[in-house]
Amino acid sequence: MKIIRNGSEVEYGPQPSLARRRRTRLTPAQAALLDHLADQPEPCTVTALAELMHQHPNTVREHLDALVAAGAATRAAAPSTGRGRPAWLYTATTESRLSDDAQEYASLAAALAGQIARTSADPAGDADAAGMEWGRDLVRTVMAATDDASTDDAPDATDRRRAAPSTPGSPEHAASAEVRARRRVVALFDELGFAPQADDDAAVVRLRRCPLLAAAHQHPEVVCGVHLGLARGALAELGVPAEGLTLLPFAERGACRLHLTAVPE
Repeated sequence: MKIIRNGSEVEYGPQPSLARRRRTRLTPAQAALLDHLADQPEPCTVTALAELMHQHPNTVREHLDALVAAGAATRAAAPSTGRGRPAWLYTATTESRLSDDAQEYASLAAALAGQIARTSADPAGDADAAGMEWGRDLVRTVMAATDDASTDDAPDATDRRRAAPSTPGSPEHAASAEVRARRRVVALFDELGFAPQADDDAAVVRLRRCPLLAAAHQHPEVVCGVHLGLARGALAELGVPAEGLTLLPFAERGACRLHLTAVPE
């Protein structure tokens, strides 16, 4: 979305989703470099990235070559400015090759956007309802694997001591349970390719990427309604109140803003 500010156009909202890193089998160093590269507003040189990451240019160049070979980044020659070979400019790859779950979600949501926008008397309400059902289903299926894995490791004494002050039924216990639920929803959005950035309590979440960015520009009331409903449905399935949540599409430069708690009027 473009907004005119002080006589010039300003791009607001998230960027397209990145290819999933688990498919490219990157090393931790390569993944860290890709994170920095993806956050840059324009293509970067090896020198600029080396300064940003406080690493030797040769090390950064080696990682960049691996990212290009894996399809996680592209490179192009910078415009020539005189003698000498032009520098290479690197850009993180943006494409729709998400996880299988994210691909299924993207296909469903894209179909919903077009159909609901064309036929519904209440596109936003129907999108919210569809998103809620989708969010509930994702919690029951996608995140069930995380729950199963976490039960394999028994908590140690330190973990038990940390949990001791929160007594079941107390306000502190309820509050901590809601924070944990919101963090699980943030993790769910991360799995779906939104690159979320949340505050400490996971109450306000910046969605920095969108797997349906083109459709969101065309039908924001539907696509963003599905995303809001997804958050509401996931929280409801986790047993946390989901009323009063809000999603502000294209709210700021580089992100939409999702409020996982009710915003005081």
